[in-house]
Amino acid sequence: MTCDVRRHGTTFCQMTLKRIGRRIAASRKKRGMTQEDLAGEAEIDRSFLSEIENGHTNLSVETLRRIAYALRIKPSELLDD
Repeated sequence: MTCDVRRHGTTFCQMTLKRIGRRIAASRKKRGMTQEDLAGEAEIDRSFLSEIENGHTNLSVETLRRIAYALRIKPSELLDD
């Protein structure tokens, strides 16, 4: 997910990425998965997953879909308030 800093501002974008990352981490832990487990199932690098969970990087819609699929949830569950 990219966040348009020009439209929303840096703080909003950082908060959004951190919120999504926290939801991914919480869903992963709820399912008893390690970062290594989830990264393997989502076919992404574990260090990239760590960056996502900590809200330090943008992620594409495709990456969000892969993570949600690996967690067996809908992508919207990681986005909705």
